[in-house]
Amino acid sequence: MLSSPRDRIFASVALGILAGDIVSKRIVEANLTLHQPYEVLGSYVRWTLTYNTGAAMNMSFGASSRVVFSLLAAVMVVIILRMWRRLPPTSTWLAGSLAMIAAGATGNLIDRLRGTRGVVDFVDVGIGATRFWTFNVADSGVTVGAVILAILTWREPVHEAAPRSVAPSSTPSSPPPDAMSTPPSEPGAPPAA
Repeated sequence: MLSSPRDRIFASVALGILAGDIVSKRIVEANLTLHQPYEVLGSYVRWTLTYNTGAAMNMSFGASSRVVFSLLAAVMVVIILRMWRRLPPTSTWLAGSLAMIAAGATGNLIDRLRGTRGVVDFVDVGIGATRFWTFNVADSGVTVGAVILAILTWREPVHEAAPRSVAPSSTPSSPPPDAMSTPPSEPGAPPAA
């Protein structure tokens, strides 16, 4: 199954990001207190354990968020897997970007399926009281993968597939329908109306 560069890149990137996401979330849950920041690089980068029941940037569908975002993530992963399988065997950059997105979506889907608390977020960046939304390894994978995919698509637009040529048939073909309804004319005779 992993015979082409495309497949090897996809598998290694996806498994690496997914493993990093799962392991980092379990470490954070085991070692940090909810909503208590732990400074990593001063106040610029902190680890702050939070749970997000919505999606990116706190997008929410209320009580239905868990089900809606779980279904969306599952559909997205299926679509990405189909896109990956259709890539040429040497398409490593596209495969890598799709792997990042698929792994990120899967990582957050696993959190949603684990329980009702939501997705584990912990990377907290900002300056002083001005903070970006707290995120995780899966979110980074989705974002970086989407940016790479956009750049690759912009640099080399996807072209529609050329129509396939039809191989000539081994049996003689029938004459066109109107040729069958018009009797052949004799040489020198006026054409039939």
